[in-house]
Amino acid sequence: MGLEDLLIENGQVLVNGRFEEVNIFVEKGRIARLAPVCSDDKNCLRLDASGYKIVPGFIDSHTHGGNGVDVNSASTSDLLKLSRYFAEQGTTGWLASIVTDTYEKTIRAIEQIRQAMSGANPGAQLLGIHLEGPFLSRDYKGSMQENLLRKADLSLFEDYQKAAAGLIKYITVSPEVDGVPQLIKELTGQGVIVSMGHSGADYETALHCIHNGATSATHTFNAMKLLHQHAPGICGAVLETDVFCEAICDGIHLHPGIVRLLLKTKGINQVIAVTDSIMAAGLPDGFYNLGASRVKVADGDAKLVSDGTRAGSTLTTSKALRNLVDFTGRKLEEVILPLTENPAALLKLDPYKGSILEGNDADLVLLDESFRVDTTIVGGNIVFKRRLS
Repeated sequence: MGLEDLLIENGQVLVNGRFEEVNIFVEKGRIARLAPVCSDDKNCLRLDASGYKIVPGFIDSHTHGGNGVDVNSASTSDLLKLSRYFAEQGTTGWLASIVTDTYEKTIRAIEQIRQAMSGANPGAQLLGIHLEGPFLSRDYKGSMQENLLRKADLSLFEDYQKAAAGLIKYITVSPEVDGVPQLIKELTGQGVIVSMGHSGADYETALHCIHNGATSATHTFNAMKLLHQHAPGICGAVLETDVFCEAICDGIHLHPGIVRLLLKTKGINQVIAVTDSIMAAGLPDGFYNLGASRVKVADGDAKLVSDGTRAGSTLTTSKALRNLVDFTGRKLEEVILPLTENPAALLKLDPYKGSILEGNDADLVLLDESFRVDTTIVGGNIVFKRRLS
C-alpha cells in the first residue's frame, strides 16, 4: 500500500494534551484527518490500535549512536541501520551528533550523514547534524579529546557546513571560549541553532551568549559549572532564562530529584529529553568507541578508559519516557512533551512534527499499557511493529 492509504483506528490518541478516541487518516505521509468514525474505504491499509495509546514520535536531538554504530565512524549503511534501531525505540526523527574529532574525520562523518539523508530510509528520519564542538572549554571537556578543542573559528564551521550542504542544524559551544559570543551571532544569523555546554562560563558571559542567540543548554548540569549562591554561572543563567535545557534522564547523569527540580524550575515545555547515547546503547557491557575515545561500559554506565570520565549514555528514548513517568509521577500526556513537542520547537520542526494535528507529518508511536513501544510510524509508513502480523 502507498503512504496515502493508512487508517489507524480504535486507539487512544494524544490530541491537544489529552487522549481521545479518534481515528487517524493518513494521506501522502501527513495526518489528513482526525475523526471518531471509521472509513468504509476497503482499499485502505488498516492498523488496529485497540488497547494502545498513540503519541507523537520521539525526536532525539543529541545522540552519538547505538546498536554497535558510532556516528563519527559510521558508513551510510551503518547510519541506516542506526535509524532502524532508533525506530524500535519509538524515535521517528534524530540528529546525528558528531563529537569533536580531527578535521578529516569530521568531514568524513559529515559526508556519510549527507549521503544517508539523500536516499530512502527504512527507519527513523535523519533530520540533520549536531556538532558537539570543537569550540569547547578544556576545563569542562568531558569525554572530548583536549588537543582537538579550539577557539571559535567561523571559517572552519563554514567548511563543515559546506561539506554538509547546509545540514548542520545544531551546535554545542562554550560561551567562555575565545570568540564564541560573536560566533553565536554569526551562526544564528545563518539559521543554526546554538546550544551552550561543556562550560564553566560565568553568569554574565552566559547571559551575553543567550542575548546573542543561544537557545539551548547541552546536557544541563553535566560537564557544566554548577550553581553557587554567590556565582550563578552558566547553570544559573540557563535556569533563569527561557532557553531550552537538555536532560539525560537515565538516572545516572541526573538524580531523579534533579530531574523533578529541572522540570519544576524550567516548566515542562522547556526541557528536552535527550539520550546522548553512544554505540553501546542496546548492547551488553563491554568496550566501545565514542569518536576518538575508548569507552568502558559497566552496569550500563559509560566511562572513558583513560580516566573514568562519564562518556555519553546507553539510554534509549523509550526508556527515557518510562523513566520520566517513574521519576515524576506525572501523566504520560505531560512527560511526553520533552520527547516530542519541545525538541520540535527547539529545532523549528513545528508545526509539522512533534504533535498529532491535521496537516502534521504522520510520525506516530503506539504504546502498550506499560508505555513500551509496539509500533512506530514515520511519514505514514510503518517502520517497526512488535506484534506478530
